[in-house]
Amino acid sequence: MDIAERRLPQDGRGTFNLEGREYDLRVSIIPNMFGESVVMRILDKSGSGKELEDVGFSPELMKKFVSMITRPHGIVLVTGPTGSGKSTTLYSVLKKIRSPEKKIITIEDPVEYQMDGITQFSVQSDIGFTFARGLRAFLRHDPDVILVGEIRDTESAEIAIRASLTGHLLFSTLHTNDSVSAPLRLIDMGVQPYMVMSSLIGVLAQRLVRVLCPRCKIPRKPGEKLLESLQIKNIPPVINTFQPVGCPECHQLGYRGRMAVFELLEVVPEIRRLPSEQMLPDNIRQIAEKYGFISLRDDAINKWLSGLTSLQEVISITAE
Repeated sequence: MDIAERRLPQDGRGTFNLEGREYDLRVSIIPNMFGESVVMRILDKSGSGKELEDVGFSPELMKKFVSMITRPHGIVLVTGPTGSGKSTTLYSVLKKIRSPEKKIITIEDPVEYQMDGITQFSVQSDIGFTFARGLRAFLRHDPDVILVGEIRDTESAEIAIRASLTGHLLFSTLHTNDSVSAPLRLIDMGVQPYMVMSSLIGVLAQRLVRVLCPRCKIPRKPGEKLLESLQIKNIPPVINTFQPVGCPECHQLGYRGRMAVFELLEVVPEIRRLPSEQMLPDNIRQIAEKYGFISLRDDAINKWLSGLTSLQEVISITAE
C-alpha cells in the first residue's frame, strides 16, 4: 500500500510469524471524514490443513455432502457472508478429494492458502486476468476439478456452468443468505434456468458460531416455554445445554474457537423439473424438506442442544 495516499481506498496484504505459526494479514483502508478506517483480517495458514470431518458436519450431513463432492461433474456452491468460513470449507473439500490421478486447478482473489498437489492462480484484474478469462484458459488444460473463488458476474457464471456441463467438477462461492436462494441468484445473473438446474448438484450455506469453553461452561437446562417458543421440531431425549462463564484459559470470554453451522440443499430431480417461473426459494425449500432438508437454524439449535455452543450464538446468526 502507498503510505502517502490518504484519499483513496486501499487493499494490502502481508505475512508474519507468531510462536512458530505463519499468518496472513489482509488490510483494507477507506478514507472517512476524520482520517482513515482500517479493517484487518488475520488468516491462519494452517487452516488449509483442516480435515472435512473437523469442520462441523453432522454424520448425516457429512454423508450427503461427500456424495456430492465426489461426483464426476457438476457444480457445488458454498454460500454465506464474508468471514463465514467458506474458503476453509472448500479447502477441506479439496484436501478430501485430491489424489495424484486428479488435476485440480484453483483461481482465487487472492489465493487464501497454499496447498500441495494442486495448481493455484490468483486473479490480477489490473492486467486483465479475471475469473472469466482464467476459467477459459483452465479448460484447455484438461482439469478434473476447478475451484473458482467467487462467481461474481454473468460471464463467470455462464463459463462455470458450461465447464460443469462438459465433464468438470466445479466448486465456487456465491453471496446469498441461504442455500435455497442460490438458483434464483444465478438466474438473476442472466444464466438460463435450464442450464442452472442441469448443472447444479448442491448448495451449502454456512455461518460460524463460537464454541463454548470446555473448562468453564456451566449447565443450564432450558425451560419448556423456551423450547416451545423456538418451535423445535424434534427435541432429543437428552438435552445438554450450557452457558458461557469465562476463565483465564478463554480470556474471560466463555468461548474458545469457532465451528460452522450448515444448511445443505441437494438439487433432487423434483427441483430440477420446476418450471422457470416457479424456481422461487419458498418452492425449493418446500420440496427440499420432503427429502430431509435441515435449515441453518435447525443445525444451530442441534449444536446448542448438544452443548457445543450457546443459545445467544444461535440467536445471533438465525434471528429473523
